[in-house]
Amino acid sequence: MGGEGVDGIEDTQGGFGVYVHWPFCKAKCPYCDFNSHVRLVPPDEARYIAAFRREIAHMRALSGPRNAETVFFGGGTPSLMAPATVGAILEAINEAWPLTADAEVTLEANPTSVEAERFHGYRAAGVNRVSLGVQALDDADLQGLGRMHSVAEALAAVGIARSAFDRVSFDLIYARPRQTPEAWAAELRRALAEGCEHLSLYQLTIEPGTPFERLYGAGKLILPDDDLSRALWDVTQEVTAQAGLPAYEVSNHARPGAEARHNLVYWRYGTYAGIGAGAHGRLVSGKIRHATFTERSPEAWLKRVEAAGHGIISDETLSAAEQADEMLLMGLRLKEGLDLARHARLGGRVDPERLATLEAEGLVALNAGRLCVTAAGFPVLNAVIAALAG
Repeated sequence: MGGEGVDGIEDTQGGFGVYVHWPFCKAKCPYCDFNSHVRLVPPDEARYIAAFRREIAHMRALSGPRNAETVFFGGGTPSLMAPATVGAILEAINEAWPLTADAEVTLEANPTSVEAERFHGYRAAGVNRVSLGVQALDDADLQGLGRMHSVAEALAAVGIARSAFDRVSFDLIYARPRQTPEAWAAELRRALAEGCEHLSLYQLTIEPGTPFERLYGAGKLILPDDDLSRALWDVTQEVTAQAGLPAYEVSNHARPGAEARHNLVYWRYGTYAGIGAGAHGRLVSGKIRHATFTERSPEAWLKRVEAAGHGIISDETLSAAEQADEMLLMGLRLKEGLDLARHARLGGRVDPERLATLEAEGLVALNAGRLCVTAAGFPVLNAVIAALAG
């Protein structure tokens, strides 16, 4: 696992995972800028299985031998796939990169009743963790977010998921229009009462090219101002910590030991194969770290794979400076912080004057060789990263 860093320095930290992108959705949410597509005719899953197998084999040739510690089916809506399709893809992954005995295999799902019925099939196929896109526990807000489920459907799906999987997570979006700290606290407590081990809690942001951007620009979508957003952030940290799910990453909360291991591969600057339309990857081959990116259009990706064995449209060799910048960008998102010795081995350097300024302001701290963002720093994380990376 891992590989070599710059100048022959071995870098085996961070782990190795596989990300599989299923790019299809029943509907496009108005806030979403992910590579997701709505098709009136369902995709030919057998054809996609064959394409996934070919691209997995190509990525295996790039990565060399690895053991996969994590697999993540993201999207799009992977729970639109038949369980047999998921099983076939997992079989191909295991042939290329043997899964470790305790490998984490996560599948994202939408909490509609039809997809919830498939959960036991996914478990039998090899999935052992599910992440549900609940997004809100308020029916009016779900409608405003373009979601196709109700609160009752979402909570029923959570219950079915918990019966099928030992590990269940779900997402909520906050800082929604007209949301108050009191209402958000009550919603969070209701979510926490479901007894799941992990929550991903994202502040609503306006992404370029989305319907929400157009509404926001026209003054038809009013979001909380900075003061209210900060109050909502504070409520998020307080309520989750009191319930035993403190933040281990800027937007992710878990019981100790229940962190999302696949996402930790990203944040700890491990290596991972990105499979499917529009998937990113970071693969180490010899002394070179590759940044791969595949064709975004599902149909164009499929044709590329069938013609060439892969859908890669960009394969960039990352310089030492680029690797160090990426490691800093990802590592500071974690409560555990950035391993400064490893960062230095990959060519990174933190400006001592800027670091001293941020320490004096109480935004960062040094702890046992790690650079950590403090509780005061996390609400302004982007500014902290910009100051250290600039």
